Amino acid sequence: MYARTTTVRGDPRAVDEGIEYARDAVWPMLQHMSGCVGMSMLADREAGRCIITAAWATEEAMQASAASVRDSRSKAAEVLRADTVDVQEWEIAALHRVHPAGPDACARVIWTEGDRESLDSMVDAFRMTLLPRMEELPGFCSVSLMIDRMTGRASAAVTYESRDALMRSRQMGAAMREDFATAMGARITEVAEFDLALAHLRVPEMA
Repeated sequence: MYARTTTVRGDPRAVDEGIEYARDAVWPMLQHMSGCVGMSMLADREAGRCIITAAWATEEAMQASAASVRDSRSKAAEVLRADTVDVQEWEIAALHRVHPAGPDACARVIWTEGDRESLDSMVDAFRMTLLPRMEELPGFCSVSLMIDRMTGRASAAVTYESRDALMRSRQMGAAMREDFATAMGARITEVAEFDLALAHLRVPEMA
């Protein structure tokens, strides 16, 4: 499974309009594209930062969609009055769900950099050691891990049932990711929190 993320940094006042555009225009378009297995959107209403993720069954399907989604990406950037737009492509290395995400769900995203030769061992360790501990976090719903084999970068998104659960998990979550990053020789480059604005995912369990 593969994913393309489009990160838009725009006007905080335009975030709700951007969510509506993604829901009413982008998702219906993606549903009719061969190999698309879902879409999600994370939104930071205070910062005006949104991450739209489209998931694909194969790398070939993702690459074939590149030209078709270009116009909708430009329109989304226009709607959000974007300052910057960053597009990245990933391999989905792990996905684990315990509970479905409801309307109040939030997510914490962690980005790391490390040795690309160690990515497979990192993914194995993530599945075997970190996933069981994550299930103990208050309000935990699901987690996905995406990797870039060319650069050694990785991104993990941990979803919680509510903003309160997200806040209550901060201390325990911070200790867990620091222990894991140290053990695997990876460097945490950023941690950010978002509302889960849209979740239309049909990606199967990959734990």
